[in-house]
Amino acid sequence: AQLVESGGGSVQAGGSLRLTCTASVWSYLTYCMGWFRQAPGEEREVVATADSDGTPHYTDFVKGRFTISKNDSQKALFLQMSSLKPEDTAMYYCAVDSSRRNCGVFAARPNYWGQGTQVTVSS
Repeated sequence: AQLVESGGGSVQAGGSLRLTCTASVWSYLTYCMGWFRQAPGEEREVVATADSDGTPHYTDFVKGRFTISKNDSQKALFLQMSSLKPEDTAMYYCAVDSSRRNCGVFAARPNYWGQGTQVTVSS
């Protein structure tokens, strides 16, 4: 696998988790990368993205609670999630859009995906 997520789990509302996406290809870190999620019965949606220089972008529903970051030397993308809510429950995916280096929030059209890591938040 070229993108491998880890760090998911089950937490209570208000808790925190840190997701890690490890890339097997260093060049992925030079492109737009992001975290997406999909809840049962719902469409996949963007959570946060990072430009190749690490500039972050967030959707309104995670702004102030989640932090996206990357470490090029580790070939890793992170998502620090705090103040988790039950509605954050979903499968979280790491993704790369190799057609662009700057993402914006909704511009990313990933062409590489990880297998996902489950996040479950109980009330």
